[in-house]
Amino acid sequence: MGICDQRSVIVTGAGRGLGRAHAVALAAAGASVVVNDLGVAQDGSDPSDTPAQQVVDEITANGGVAVASTHDVADWDSAGEMVQLALESFGRLDAVVNNAGIVRDRMFVNSEESEWEAVLRVHVMGHAAPARHAAAHWRKLSKAGEAVDARIINTSSGAGLMGSIAQAAYSAAKGAIASMTLVQAAELGRIGVTANALAPAARTRMTEEAFADMMAEVDEDSFDAMDPANVSPLVVWLASPASAGVTGRVFEVEGGIVGIAEGYRHGPRVDKGARWEPEELTEVVGALLDEAAEPTPVYGAG
Repeated sequence: MGICDQRSVIVTGAGRGLGRAHAVALAAAGASVVVNDLGVAQDGSDPSDTPAQQVVDEITANGGVAVASTHDVADWDSAGEMVQLALESFGRLDAVVNNAGIVRDRMFVNSEESEWEAVLRVHVMGHAAPARHAAAHWRKLSKAGEAVDARIINTSSGAGLMGSIAQAAYSAAKGAIASMTLVQAAELGRIGVTANALAPAARTRMTEEAFADMMAEVDEDSFDAMDPANVSPLVVWLASPASAGVTGRVFEVEGGIVGIAEGYRHGPRVDKGARWEPEELTEVVGALLDEAAEPTPVYGAG
């Protein structure tokens, strides 16, 4: 018996890296998996169904159940078709793992409109569209009187939580995903859906290029902290019935570390009871900064 027996899960961007590791681990835990991947190069070009099918073949060779999907998760209608594929293939849908993403690394002052559009589309719409169609299905079940125990598992990033030099668009998109997760958790809990996000550190096509030294593979006798498979146990747990009481959280995962990120919260404040004069605020803001906790440095800031 696996922790995800009888569960049906969609994993986007599952042809390589983290998504592949999640799909394989979920299948090993008993889930039926929709392996979604456009099969594109890192810059979004040259789509191919090969990566998704290769993961499906790997899962089925090990006795698991999976189907391939090459739907564009950032396209509203295509994302809906992917959700329908899960329902038609497995008769149910219990979790959506939103993992697909791209990068366009560039210093902010050199960034281009097309780069912003591409990154925001894949990350933000690529998370929103699949979850929206899945949520509509789960709401329909709930309204019909059926018990729902479903999951949205999003992928944010340390860049989205703290920012990352030369990754303004990526950081903005990943920050949006963290905020969206909070809203999904607040709105969907009443129908039996939880929403959580990951901020993983692992070896992927994106991180190998940006952080080559950190992501280098280690010798086989050492613990490979950057192996994407290190992140997948938490994904499996979050997709399972065991996580039913956990929602609205962002988990930081790296190697053997699992933590919970503590995001924006109300800090020190002063209430004058009337409108401030601009000249007064130099002293007031200075006092607030002295009392407030220091922010975590932006990644790559030195």
